[in-house]
Amino acid sequence: MPDLSIAAPQEGALAEREAVVRVRDLVVGFGEHLVMKGLDLDVYRGEVLGFVGGSGQGKSVLTRAILGLVATRAGRIELFGEDRDRLSAADRRRLERRWGVLFQNGALFSSLTVRQNIQMPMRESRKISPRLMDELAMLKLDLVGLPASAADKFPSELSGGMVKRAALARALALDPELLFLDEPTSGLDPIGAADFDELISTLQRTLGLTVFMVTHDLDSLYSICDRVAALAEGKVIAAGTMDEMLACDHPWLRAYFHGVRGSRLVAAPRRTRGDEAEKAES
Repeated sequence: MPDLSIAAPQEGALAEREAVVRVRDLVVGFGEHLVMKGLDLDVYRGEVLGFVGGSGQGKSVLTRAILGLVATRAGRIELFGEDRDRLSAADRRRLERRWGVLFQNGALFSSLTVRQNIQMPMRESRKISPRLMDELAMLKLDLVGLPASAADKFPSELSGGMVKRAALARALALDPELLFLDEPTSGLDPIGAADFDELISTLQRTLGLTVFMVTHDLDSLYSICDRVAALAEGKVIAAGTMDEMLACDHPWLRAYFHGVRGSRLVAAPRRTRGDEAEKAES
């Protein structure tokens, strides 16, 4: 059984890829409770990385730590080759414009319309006219498959799937290179979740995005992820392709991927992102 832990030195083609996100020896805690205990993680340019773990293990905490929204106690976080903690405030703001975030449940501002939500990042970091902001907001709406009529609705007037798409449009407002998705299909019905997975995959291919996706959705892992990383006991216990994860004998991974639901997916014909790309080209 090969060691899938990314803490081990990497060789070959994998080591030659650019790590857009590189985390080493990360320690994060609240009071006396440590959530991350020397965690290592790489996210490579152009890939969709699925990040899984048990409830309460700290998946969302890690995302917020990478974004600088949660304080760290030790370790190093590099984004696009730059040590985030060594940057000036101005350089951090410059770096932040290179990524977009879809938070859990969308996290739209309830008092703003969809158009205004999408325009928020533009107002904060771009000096552009209101007319151009309107045009860009409508472009983003179209990009995520929402009708123009959704622009002037408030979040409370949208369905759950529309909220997710509106939040994704906001995450794409500044044309980011890196996209963070926190449980993007949570709360959606199976058809809506499958449609959202397909949307993410299409956007990743057409825009050349790197995607870090926290998820518990096995269907998403099978259908759109290039690699999967698993969190347990405050560390990444394994990272690799789906086939490599299925071969791992860690107890939690065995329970996760080979449980009743996981076993059904293992037995079903596999649809990969390569299959989707070939289908789109045809």
